[in-house]
Amino acid sequence: MNETRRPLDVLEESVGSEVTVELKGGDHYDGRLAGYDQHMNLVLETGDTGDTTVIRGDNVVSIRS
Repeated sequence: MNETRRPLDVLEESVGSEVTVELKGGDHYDGRLAGYDQHMNLVLETGDTGDTTVIRGDNVVSIRS
């Protein structure tokens, strides 16, 4: 049986992993995906200090792990 994967399923599998997020304006963020919500708002932990960055889902173009 062929199982359909939803975007949120892929995000769930990526929690705790290093990702690169590309935004509409061309900016890129690298960090560990700490969390997300149903709107694909993302929480990244970035830098050596574990700074937290929140990215609105409507600005996200792509997420690569």
